[in-house]
Amino acid sequence: MKRGKKYRESLKKYDQASFYDLKTALDTVKSLAFAKFNETVDLSVKLNLKKSQSVRDTVVLPNQFRGEKRVLVFCRPEKEKEAQDAGAAFVGAEDLIEKIKGGWLDFDVAVATPDMMKDVGKLGMVLGRKGLMPNPKTGTVTFDLKGALAELKRGRVEFRADKTGVVHLAVGKVSMDSDKMAENVRAVITEVKRKKPAEAKGEFIQTISVASTMGPGVWVAYKEE
Repeated sequence: MKRGKKYRESLKKYDQASFYDLKTALDTVKSLAFAKFNETVDLSVKLNLKKSQSVRDTVVLPNQFRGEKRVLVFCRPEKEKEAQDAGAAFVGAEDLIEKIKGGWLDFDVAVATPDMMKDVGKLGMVLGRKGLMPNPKTGTVTFDLKGALAELKRGRVEFRADKTGVVHLAVGKVSMDSDKMAENVRAVITEVKRKKPAEAKGEFIQTISVASTMGPGVWVAYKEE
C-alpha cells in the first residue's frame, strides 16, 4: 500500500521495531498524529486463538471520549416508559422495524427486550452488517432497560476478536490525556483476559499496539501475568 508523505515522515520520528511502556506508546501516538481533525486512537490486541475459538464481550471504559450515544429500544408498550425515562432516543416495536426496513439507521446502538427478538430478527441482514443487532452476550437483549441504558451511557462498548484473532477497539482521541487513555486500555486488556477460552493454550495475548486514525502503529510492551 502506498502511503502519503506525512505518514512516511512520521515513520522517521520513532523506532518502529521497539516496544514501549503503555504511557510512552500513547504519548508517541499523539506526537505522530498529523491529520487536521481530532484523530481516534485505536487499540489492537492479537490473541492466540484457534479458528474454533472466539472472544466477545463488553467493557465499560473509565474515560469517555465520544458524544452521548443515540440508543434505540425495541420493546412492547408496557416497557416504553421505562425506556424513555432511562434516556432512549427512540422507542417502539413494529413501527421502528418497518422504519429500519425502509433504510433508516440514525442511531448508534440498539437494545431489545427478549419478547421482541423474534420480530427484530427479521432485521438481521440490515443490523448485522452494521454491528447493531441486539445480542444477549453484549447485554443488549434484556428486560432491564434501565440498567442496560445506564451502562451504555457510562461508556459500555462491545469488543470481539476478528477472524485473524485481533481485537480492535477505539480507546480515545489524540486530544485526550495519555493517562486517561491508558486507563481505558487497561480496562480492555483486563476484560479480554477474563474472556480467555478455557481450552486456549500458551500465551494468550501475543502483541498489543496503538495507533491514531491516520498514523502508524506503535508496539506496547506487555508481559502476560
